[in-house]
Amino acid sequence: MTAAAFRALHRVRGADGPLVLPGPWDAASARAFADAGFPALATPSAGVSASLGYADGAAPPAEMFAAVARIARAVDVPVSADIEDGYGLPARELVARLLETGAVGCNLEDSDRAGHGLKDPREQADRLAEIRAEAGDALVVNARVDTFLWGDRDLTSALARARLYAEAGADCLFPIVAPPEFLAPIAAETGLPVNALAQPGGLTPRELGARGASRVTFGGGLHRSAMAVVERIAAGLRVT
Repeated sequence: MTAAAFRALHRVRGADGPLVLPGPWDAASARAFADAGFPALATPSAGVSASLGYADGAAPPAEMFAAVARIARAVDVPVSADIEDGYGLPARELVARLLETGAVGCNLEDSDRAGHGLKDPREQADRLAEIRAEAGDALVVNARVDTFLWGDRDLTSALARARLYAEAGADCLFPIVAPPEFLAPIAAETGLPVNALAQPGGLTPRELGARGASRVTFGGGLHRSAMAVVERIAAGLRVT
């Protein structure tokens, strides 16, 4: 499926609820989600990093791109890749390496993982514009807004960033861990689909959709749930 078809999935949900994108961490999990009937997948950096033996944010870019390529090759549905903050790569190289994996979308966050703070919003908007120019319509760009992680958790600040990123050419906005009541105002202000993070014990994807989310992802949550099952199996195998 092309990026155009993936882009369209964000806008034609209606009564079907939001676009739910499970997060595979390897080829086997990707096949399981695709076989279950999900129309697209979105890799989580945390889950992929953990499957490669790294902490979230510590996987080398080459290993992350290789993992995304294995996932994309394993399924016939579109795959969007979480590429963290872009690894400091120039826009041309970043886009080229993404397209080589077979991914048709990406997440790009606006926080500085090393400094645990937010990037300048205008500089981030400029970077998004460069990526948009390099990719054309070949990538669905999901621009993460991290004010609710590292900023003042204020809707006004999130909206200011969201507007800039929309003007820069983002296809979707991801105000990660935003209060659900902020999803609809961000969508209305920008005219773009909004990605919500489903969290354990929180609202269901359908409930998030009712509050304004067009797209729902899970971060590393599905990988953590799967590993909890593995740990229980491992504990049951111990010989006492």
